[in-house]
Amino acid sequence: MSHAGEGDAEQTLLTLDELSERSGMSVRNIRFYTTRGLLPSPIRKGRQGFYSADHLARLELVQELQSHGFTLSAIEGYVSNIPAAASPEDIALHRTMLAPWSADMPVEMDRAELCLRTGRELSDADLETLAALGIVREVEGAYRVAVSQLSVGISLLDLGFPPEAAIASARIYGAHGRQIADELYEVFRTMVWPAYKESTSSPERLTEVVERLKPLSIASLVAAYEAAMDEAKREGIAKRAT
Repeated sequence: MSHAGEGDAEQTLLTLDELSERSGMSVRNIRFYTTRGLLPSPIRKGRQGFYSADHLARLELVQELQSHGFTLSAIEGYVSNIPAAASPEDIALHRTMLAPWSADMPVEMDRAELCLRTGRELSDADLETLAALGIVREVEGAYRVAVSQLSVGISLLDLGFPPEAAIASARIYGAHGRQIADELYEVFRTMVWPAYKESTSSPERLTEVVERLKPLSIASLVAAYEAAMDEAKREGIAKRAT
């Protein structure tokens, strides 16, 4: 590992092999991402190139975006909006914004494993209903399953919950859920993010805020939904009574 002074601050520089080891990404991929503009060119010291904490932070951001299923072109578009002068801490804040909202990460299994887990042979209609309920999602011949909700979905199948009702409900949840998410994301982007960035808080502190906010946000949505459903039922009863 090499050290070089830059201005008044001394920064630790990494060789390409060291960057590969630190990031867990192959040398070939690092070179590829550099040619695509996802990473800045290495810092030249004579004939040898070195990499800084900024390179590592940007590489970790690329890996984070990949883990969320972003295509290469989408990653390029996202990264292009990050200023070249952004510090590693700024880039870490971007990674915080990408953290999955759900703590219940899906478990991948094939159809046989899914049937074994549920203790029953699942028909195509059953899988369609579970998918509409957001419990099962088919990806390249396998299934990603929200295991904590699986028993609830199976009980609804046992109770004869109509598949068309599940599909219609999924459309409603999807449309309104996306609207709520977009508006709340904008609040976070324009109010929460700037406040913590201007106070020079660490990315870890913002991560902690997000983690604490998740259950409160979900509870608020549930409470608002319950109140609205009660109001809708009262209005429906009143209309039938007139």
